[in-house]
Amino acid sequence: MFTDAGALWLDIVEEVRWYPSPHNSQPIKLRAISETVARVYYDLDLGLPAESFGIPFGHVCAGVFLESLSVVAAARGYRTIESLSHSDMDFGAVDRMHLIGTVQLEPATADDETRSADQRRLAAFRSRRTSRRPYDRRIVGDDILTAASSIASRLGYEFRSTTDARTVSSLVRINQKTLFSDLRNDAVYAEIMQWLRFSKDEAAAKADGLSAETLIMPGRVLGFAMRHRGLWSFPVIGGIIRSFYLRTMQGCGSSDGWRARSRNLPTFSKPDERLCGSGSSFLKEACTFIPSAL
Repeated sequence: MFTDAGALWLDIVEEVRWYPSPHNSQPIKLRAISETVARVYYDLDLGLPAESFGIPFGHVCAGVFLESLSVVAAARGYRTIESLSHSDMDFGAVDRMHLIGTVQLEPATADDETRSADQRRLAAFRSRRTSRRPYDRRIVGDDILTAASSIASRLGYEFRSTTDARTVSSLVRINQKTLFSDLRNDAVYAEIMQWLRFSKDEAAAKADGLSAETLIMPGRVLGFAMRHRGLWSFPVIGGIIRSFYLRTMQGCGSSDGWRARSRNLPTFSKPDERLCGSGSSFLKEACTFIPSAL
């Protein structure tokens, strides 16, 4: 993730590296140019060029990383000042390090209440895990939803939540159909296979990608099913494989999300700026939701 980093950056990056990323590809790179200033890059070789939303994923991922950096830095007494390039991302570029921008660390003064809040956000960030295991049907409390809605509104987004069983079931089915559609696309299928880790040893050795352990299907079974994708369309065995996949979504009692409010879109000069802001909003929301689940 980093090169030529000083002690402060090394300390911060040691925690920031746990930021969530698409397929756990960890594409963000950081290069310190002074004790308090660093350049942030997106490694195009670790992106998702086959996905129809590969470039938007990249900008959202950058926003997630920058907010993660802000959370970790704040808990150490620093605020981050971003100067972002918002340049067009091109997976065919010769230079494989796409510049996101520069970040400066500035010492911040804070009262006890603010410091306590910063530590709570850091604790929430540390406790975050990537998992596709079944949910337990717990509904997020109204106070948490109100806080999440407030965060989204400040950033120019509208937060929505529903516990309507039919709506939630419909959204789960859309997610399922998306995977099956991806499996029929040769390029996307190859990209997914690149990031799947079918054993604990492989996941530990590569320290990235999607571990079978985060799903419920045993690694060998998942590996066989993915390497023989044609089976997914068979009447009987295809139904069995699909039911295994759907088990990872059981217990989902609500659906939550946010979208940009159209009247606020002019505040974003470019689409990638809006997408980067979406990533930042996502991480802010996560640090709001996580404490309620601990």
